[in-house]
Amino acid sequence: MVKILLHAKDKFLLIFIITSIIYSNEDIYKQLQSELILAQEGDVIQLPEGKFYLSRSLWGDNLNNIKIKGQGIDRTILSFENQIEGAEGIKIINSRNVYMEDFTIENSKGDLIKVEDSEGVYFKNIKAQWTYGPKETNGSYAFYPVKSKDVLLDNCIAIGASDAGIYVGQSNNIIVKNCTAFNNVAGIEIENSFNADVYNNYVYNNTGGILIFDLPDLMIKNGGNIRAFNNLVVENNLYNFAPEGNIVAKVPSGTGFMILAASSIEIFDNIIYNNRTANTSIVSYFITEEELTDELYNPYPSNIYIHNNIYKRDKQFPHFSFTMPIGFMLAYNFWRDIPDIIYDGILDPGKINKNGQLNTEDQICIIDNINAKMSNIDAGNNFSNISTDIEEFNCQHNRIKPVTINN
Repeated sequence: MVKILLHAKDKFLLIFIITSIIYSNEDIYKQLQSELILAQEGDVIQLPEGKFYLSRSLWGDNLNNIKIKGQGIDRTILSFENQIEGAEGIKIINSRNVYMEDFTIENSKGDLIKVEDSEGVYFKNIKAQWTYGPKETNGSYAFYPVKSKDVLLDNCIAIGASDAGIYVGQSNNIIVKNCTAFNNVAGIEIENSFNADVYNNYVYNNTGGILIFDLPDLMIKNGGNIRAFNNLVVENNLYNFAPEGNIVAKVPSGTGFMILAASSIEIFDNIIYNNRTANTSIVSYFITEEELTDELYNPYPSNIYIHNNIYKRDKQFPHFSFTMPIGFMLAYNFWRDIPDIIYDGILDPGKINKNGQLNTEDQICIIDNINAKMSNIDAGNNFSNISTDIEEFNCQHNRIKPVTINN
């Protein structure tokens, strides 16, 4: 038996070397990917403490009641900065009841976490970020659950996405709460989805704060029953760095809330401050000036209820952009005193009553907001009859029911 005598600093060096061997990047990747492949119902996949550089995507298929758990935000960091294979950081498909919590994930080539065709998708205490500032080459989505049911994001942070930091699309039963999103093109986006609650979030320094979109040419369309409340949506004035051709490249810098061609939407009890172009905009798909060929798609917003929000906007010019030139029109008509709520005024001809107004159940209702100015810009008639009479929208709808998520 050979005895080895080591000084204190040598012992420290040996411990460091052994730890590095145990937790080498390649070993960590193989360990985690193996656990995902072999996972059985009820397994907990533990992510160790430390920062690990993974060169390939982690993926899971047909998982059932699995938890992926780190040691805490900023204590467990998965970096895909040197990624050579795959696009996503983590991709989960065809799964049920997948819980992810307590880690940071960053700098993947594509989306940071994508979950698709799954039921029971739970994110908690996760930071997803690109760390080199807003760039067109950043991935599209930090959090990207799509075509899924029962989706929860709680106390998550999204930074630097070239499309949306927190995106939920073509999904049903959604809660996004207690999250922070900044330095993204869109902070939070709910798209072509049903039954969503977005609340208690802090959304700032994005191009657009909270977007509620319904878009054509998707499998699931004409969503609704979406509530956004108790959110702080302030100073979303970041330049738009989305790649050309992306629909969010059309979002003007300085947008707080944007409701595009969506229906059955309730926006209430939010604080909406100093989004320089429009604190809130309600627009049809035609405002994008994109060709529309989807015959099953409804391009008009309807049944919109905006109430009991607090608005503030310092006198300042809107953002000027030739890609989305509405800023020029707003400045021409209002100079630096832009109304808080902008409605394009383009009506669905199939929902107009004999008085030339939207049917009662389809109206745009705007009441009981503090400091709110409003304008119907009459975009369908080349802005020829712009109105600032908010009394035209003095109505109310039935409240949308809260979302309930299983488990």
